[in-house]
Amino acid sequence: MLRLPQFGIELPEDIASVITLLRERPGARLVAGGTDILPNLKHHLDQPPALISLARVAELRRAELLAAKSGGGDGEPATLYLGAGLTLTEVAEHPLVREHFPSLATAAGLVASPLIRNMGTLGGNLNLDTRCRYVNQTKFWRDALGGGCLKSEGNVCHVVPKGRNCVAAMSSDCVPVLISLDAEVELAGPEGTRVVPAADYFRADGLRHTVREHGELTTGLRLPLPAAARRCAYAKWTVRQSIDFPLISLALRFDLAEDSVDAAITDLRVVAGVLGAKPRQVARLDEAVGKALRDPAVAQIVAGAVHKQCKPLENVPYEAPYRRQMLRVHARRAIAALVEAG
Repeated sequence: MLRLPQFGIELPEDIASVITLLRERPGARLVAGGTDILPNLKHHLDQPPALISLARVAELRRAELLAAKSGGGDGEPATLYLGAGLTLTEVAEHPLVREHFPSLATAAGLVASPLIRNMGTLGGNLNLDTRCRYVNQTKFWRDALGGGCLKSEGNVCHVVPKGRNCVAAMSSDCVPVLISLDAEVELAGPEGTRVVPAADYFRADGLRHTVREHGELTTGLRLPLPAAARRCAYAKWTVRQSIDFPLISLALRFDLAEDSVDAAITDLRVVAGVLGAKPRQVARLDEAVGKALRDPAVAQIVAGAVHKQCKPLENVPYEAPYRRQMLRVHARRAIAALVEAG
């Protein structure tokens, strides 16, 4: 049985108290559902002096529709605000999420298992630590490997032996979807509140893969409501269809001229996960704009671009070339499902 290291626990009841504790307790870590950090502590991947529990911070469990703001130009669109403390089950089952952002509801509903979704939070899934087959093992296993790696006790990357940067993978289900939906991340810290686009929130560094500062807390996410007809999907591939982290993942979003799969595509986003520490936004998809979503050429264009631009590494189980092929397969399947749904 793996045991947790000893640490203190703090139980603040509001966001201001959390920020104060982060300043007063250097090295302290935040814990919400604990489904990510506690297994990592058991593997001795961190030994913080204290954990700051967010269980009593009711402000983080807010979910509401914010009205559009008028002003110069077109103004700001109506926004769905989701507190970082909402459980993944609450996100997956929320009527406004299911109505306006079905791909996010799908992604949240596919995380791990019902028990874990009942505990894990949206903010926790957003800030999920990067994972690697050479890191997320027991300390005994890592020592037997020969001293760990860049992310643990060593100074070498076993995935890219001559690499200087950690390439542990971002395996969050919700993150690729949030990027595809133009979500914004709200952060609170000693200097006040700031908002960062989800697309800019992640960095290609497995050791510190977000721009969140050590003294900051993720308080919520803002998702602009669609201004026109849209079809979106989330696809992941795992071996057991439950519990597992995704081995590849794809978030797709198609904005349409009309509310029909026969309408022309006006814009699209495709985001791939589980490649490295930062999700990849697939580029050069302009050829699909103007075509009907039902047009077989769209699936061919998207699947081809995904396969060409996304090159998995050997940082999670299963061979990278096979995972690359599965990206193309699941892109086609996701688009076919959208067309079939009508």
